[in-house]
Amino acid sequence: MRIPLNATPEQVERLHALQVGFSRVCNAISPVVQQTRTWNRVALHHLTYRQLREQFPEMGSQMVCNAIYSVSRTGRLIFQHPASPFHLSRLGDKPLPLLQFADSCPVYFDRHTLSVKGGQLSMFTLDGRMRFQLALRPADEESFHARKLREIVLSRRADGVYELSFLLGSESNGAALASDQAMPDGEIPEYIMVHETV
Repeated sequence: MRIPLNATPEQVERLHALQVGFSRVCNAISPVVQQTRTWNRVALHHLTYRQLREQFPEMGSQMVCNAIYSVSRTGRLIFQHPASPFHLSRLGDKPLPLLQFADSCPVYFDRHTLSVKGGQLSMFTLDGRMRFQLALRPADEESFHARKLREIVLSRRADGVYELSFLLGSESNGAALASDQAMPDGEIPEYIMVHETV
């Protein structure tokens, strides 16, 4: 389910600031992935969370967790996807490359940082919650509350419009996330730079 946000210029600025802040947290985690060869979400949380909370107090605890999730899933994509040119089997004993997240990287939300109620969306930003009216059909809102929420992603389209993508599923179906199929020909997302160590 994709929902474009009808944002004012001031709201676009706030969303961009959040996107830049989120990328900075991701980039603070990346060297840990490179040095420890760890991108498991739980292990990465234990390695980085406390330092990140001190380094980025404006992000709040849950957005720091979401950034850890983002880096974890990107590590899975870059180092474990069979089509990736940086798959662990291709790297062998070479050091892991450093992943760098561009300011245009998507921002991940969860039920703590984004909520939908009565046709109104409330989402975390660096300077307080931002609200949008959503033209959701009752069935869509019901689906949002009833089905398992796998991912909520904020991204900026080529035309400059911010949109939210909701990946919903049931407990039994679709364990694979959309990102896991995002590399059909070994393509790395355009917001990720992979710096190989010589």
